[in-house]
Amino acid sequence: MTSPVNTQVIRVARLHRTVAAQLLREMGLHPGQELLMMQVWDHGPQRQSALSEALDVDASTLTRTVQRLEHAGFVRRNRCSTDGRAWEVESTKAGLALRERVLAAWDELEKITLNGLSEAEVAALSSALARVEGNLCEFARGSVETC
Repeated sequence: MTSPVNTQVIRVARLHRTVAAQLLREMGLHPGQELLMMQVWDHGPQRQSALSEALDVDASTLTRTVQRLEHAGFVRRNRCSTDGRAWEVESTKAGLALRERVLAAWDELEKITLNGLSEAEVAALSSALARVEGNLCEFARGSVETC
């Protein structure tokens, strides 16, 4: 039998992703793709290896994500000017046009997620989740600083 907290964490994570998918679908995005777009919007063109590290995904997953976004017209890849073997990913105009809609979807996701919670409950939830994340990170990687 699975412990109640483990079951809740799994169910909440799945439901959160499901709602995110519903909100992002209207823009032609899938969960996770908006994270890559946000990284590029916030930090400009980046090497795929840097994106992989920043998003904590393996290179093959990142490559598939970039290919899908490129096919949709939201990003383009260019050879790195300082290292011809590397690719840099940058947003296209179509990708930049999504920015406000993606941020609005994230705001909506947060409103849906926290609906009915008081400020104190939100603060307590945030604190508890940070502690849980730290516990898991420490176990998975050896120290909280590496997460």
